[in-house]
Amino acid sequence: MITANNSPLRRQVAELVVVRASGHASDHQRRYPRWEQSNKKLQRLLSDGVGGVILLGGTTTELISRCKNLRQWAQAPLLICADVEEGVGQRFEGGTWLVPPLALGQLFQKEPERAVALAERYGRCTGQQAKSCGLNWVLAPVCDINNNPANPVINVRAWGEDPQTVAELICAFERGLCSAGILGCAKHFPGHGDTETDSHLELPIVGHNQERLNNEELVPFRAAIASGIESVMTAHLLIQCLDQQRPATLSAAVLKHLLRDELNFQGLIVTDALVMESISRSHGSGEAAVMAFEAGADLILMPEDADEAIDAICAAITSGRIGLPQLNAARQRRHLALEKVNNNSQATNTLQVSNEKTSELESEADRILARELVEASLQVRHPKSIQSVDSGINLLRVDSLLPCPMLAADAPALTLPSSSNFQPLICHNLGLSPWQPNPKHPLALERLGDGSILLQLFLRGNPFKGRKDASEPWTEAVQQLQRDSRLAGLIVYGSPYLWEQLQQVLDADIPAAYSPGQMPEAQLQALNALLATNEPQPATGPTKFNEFTD
Repeated sequence: MITANNSPLRRQVAELVVVRASGHASDHQRRYPRWEQSNKKLQRLLSDGVGGVILLGGTTTELISRCKNLRQWAQAPLLICADVEEGVGQRFEGGTWLVPPLALGQLFQKEPERAVALAERYGRCTGQQAKSCGLNWVLAPVCDINNNPANPVINVRAWGEDPQTVAELICAFERGLCSAGILGCAKHFPGHGDTETDSHLELPIVGHNQERLNNEELVPFRAAIASGIESVMTAHLLIQCLDQQRPATLSAAVLKHLLRDELNFQGLIVTDALVMESISRSHGSGEAAVMAFEAGADLILMPEDADEAIDAICAAITSGRIGLPQLNAARQRRHLALEKVNNNSQATNTLQVSNEKTSELESEADRILARELVEASLQVRHPKSIQSVDSGINLLRVDSLLPCPMLAADAPALTLPSSSNFQPLICHNLGLSPWQPNPKHPLALERLGDGSILLQLFLRGNPFKGRKDASEPWTEAVQQLQRDSRLAGLIVYGSPYLWEQLQQVLDADIPAAYSPGQMPEAQLQALNALLATNEPQPATGPTKFNEFTD
């Protein structure tokens, strides 16, 4: 039952809830309708006082319009955020899509000063574009240390594999964000790096002792807090040395005693999404929201049912389970954050939007940064050595359903090999498998056809994937193609751990490249480095390709 929507208490609690919405304007354009509110419900929730929205999908032009509409519907200051860890273009077409942070972690080992300078430019680019689109809160940087190569969900999202690297780079990123006048968010507290399970699917258990946490996982968070980060996001992890019963998101020992008291963090504590199965499997919307708020969270992100979450917190306050001072303190922290980004005005969108075309969001400096980041992280063996063939296969493995952002019809990974007569054949994660049950000869080559094969692997840790991709026998597949003298070249986009693994079996004379990025700029630079043909012309139309699903 929904309590009186206009009661003062309910509106005060609603301020602290952040709901998910599509960046597209129309309900039928929602990519994830299970989590994204319909416009009718979204408008009603905002009019009831809901104080935050997280957006995903659409173009930057749509995002600008969407943010304006949300503020009009709310008629009150809103926190509007997005998970743009890799630049606005990662989530919204028309923005700049930057290489994953781990690329700078690798560069830091060789050129620390350059890496720090690039990280600050990375934050400034992200912040300026986010603000121009109407956002005022970026859910980054990731402060997790990817000290476990088997981590299925953090991986290249982390800024490094050791505490000091991550601390240096996230602080530089935060300086960039701050210079753009945008709120940042350190996540996922107290550290999601050393896990082998995905908290979107199940609850990871971390067995480290307090000394290990102090010396490793907490180092970047201390640095972020010292730098003035405005918010910290919780992790859905069971940290046994801190709380043997409750995950960090629901634990007062983690949020109040460790984060507030010991680390002296005075900003906003926001939960990770409560719809994630590590929480929702065990707790309903209302109880999860109450437990998180009771434990010390200020903002409740993506409860499965926003009304249920609001009503449950109201009931907990009315019954005395949660005191009014805690509610007032959370509201005050939210007010101070909004005040910091001058969100009391609706005039936060700085771009002029044309109905005919997407506004030019990227500056020339942004484009230079995107190219420089790819160039600085690209690894190439045997440049300009993949020759044109009479008939070849461009075998691509992507780790998301088609259509996927990195493989539009004119993506360089499709068009450039076609100019050398490698015709695209795409594998993704539905339908028939490209594999046969032979561990030494896993690829079903008879299904692929004849000719040399250029192998392009778009594989990295991604939410909701678990460790499915890790079970694919790409090491054996590379060995099989080499035994049959059919491997023309290899490019890995994404995971450095897969690249390291395949290099161990790759013949010395095979052309190969690695880029942490998967976006078109990464494809362009990797393929231009390896293909022996002349400089490619821009694609003039869609490439015809076969789709080979698994």
